[in-house]
Amino acid sequence: MPTGSEPPQLLKQKLFYKGRKFDFEVARLRLPNKAEGDWECVRHPGGALAVPVTDDGRLVLTRQYRFAAKGRLLEFPAGTIEPDEDPFTTIQREIEEEVGYRAQEWKNLGKFFLAPGYSDEVIYAYLAKSLEKLEAPPNQDEDEDIEVVLLTPTELEQAILNGEGVDAKTISSFMLARPFLEEL
Repeated sequence: MPTGSEPPQLLKQKLFYKGRKFDFEVARLRLPNKAEGDWECVRHPGGALAVPVTDDGRLVLTRQYRFAAKGRLLEFPAGTIEPDEDPFTTIQREIEEEVGYRAQEWKNLGKFFLAPGYSDEVIYAYLAKSLEKLEAPPNQDEDEDIEVVLLTPTELEQAILNGEGVDAKTISSFMLARPFLEEL
């Protein structure tokens, strides 16, 4: 078997932090080339994200404060998958809570790793169409500071290209949704 095709050997694993949203562990590994080292990993249950599109072709996003980024970022509505919950249930709940819409049509856009260099988090992305604006305002979590923003696909693309603080999961999901946005 060529070097690199067999998995590394796990020598030791230690949980350093167990948090509300994620855990942090360090694993000691022996690589196929016999080198040993420590690898840190953020263990995350995964997330689900919606690319909501109004009937007139505008995208529903949030602008919210992110502590790690020290500022407000443009993002599609998303949320952490709860224990024993499937990603589709997660995003149906989150789109209502974060932006105050319910979608009648959904398309699975796929999944992707968010930051595989240090985390096992997978994002499940969906296109949400035939939106119904809910009468009650969004029911955001206490720790969220969210403003709902409507942009055309061109406006979002310009924000991305201008470096206006759009997060990676939004950029990735926008690219997955683009072929379906052009059909509108």
